[in-house]
Amino acid sequence: MLFVVAALLLLGVLVGAAAHLPLPVTLIFATVIGGWLLAFGIRERVAHGRRPLTGAADHQ
Repeated sequence: MLFVVAALLLLGVLVGAAAHLPLPVTLIFATVIGGWLLAFGIRERVAHGRRPLTGAADHQ
């Protein structure tokens, strides 16, 4: 529960800061963050595909 409160507080601070920035700067930051999230997601998907499966088929 404390994690949710901290996450909402951080979100409020970031949204509040973005409200005071010019729109082009906000869009640049949004693009950078979106690119980082996309790269992270692709990296995790590729890494997950290389891991060996540890399901019931391994215990025959």
